[in-house]
Amino acid sequence: MYRMLIGVTVLFQSSQAMAANEMPPAAALCGSCHGPTGMGIEPIAPRIAGLSSEYIAKQIHLFQQGDRQNPSMTPMSMTVQGEAINQVADYFAAQPVPDFSQASRGSQTSYQSVAETLVYQGDWQRTLPACVSCHGPSGIGGGQFPRLAGQQASYLKTQLMAWQSGTRKGDIDNMMGNIASKLSQDEIAALADYFATLK
Repeated sequence: MYRMLIGVTVLFQSSQAMAANEMPPAAALCGSCHGPTGMGIEPIAPRIAGLSSEYIAKQIHLFQQGDRQNPSMTPMSMTVQGEAINQVADYFAAQPVPDFSQASRGSQTSYQSVAETLVYQGDWQRTLPACVSCHGPSGIGGGQFPRLAGQQASYLKTQLMAWQSGTRKGDIDNMMGNIASKLSQDEIAALADYFATLK
């Protein structure tokens, strides 16, 4: 009897894990562009796997409210409503992303490239904080700060330019708008390329 109970418990836990890993119906449309596990399909859609559930849900709301604009995402976001938003966000947040050796702010005193200097030290003469101050070691993200590591360079560049021009909004105190406005086009390209290699 005891062994039977253990077997039933293991089977139940296993089926729960499988159910948690199954794509919810509301995420099927998302998967057509972002991929079934959210790894992105360049240049169609960015990687959303590994972003926090909180961040994904907020972005859906921002698209619905018009604070983020995209010809594809605006109507797509409208197809996800109510509890389905959390189901979609939880599913893609739970998808695995490749591990890599992370570097933290302060692990070096100087850097050779402009991108690494901005990522790990910032530029305090321009009041630019290090990217990792908010986005975590090597840009792995967390909470309201998205994962940058391994994201498509073209997407990162497009988003930094959107923050710079004011066509993307929705963060607290327009933090990213202020930061992006101080970056040159060469710096934006260098940052995008650097984070894209971290995978």
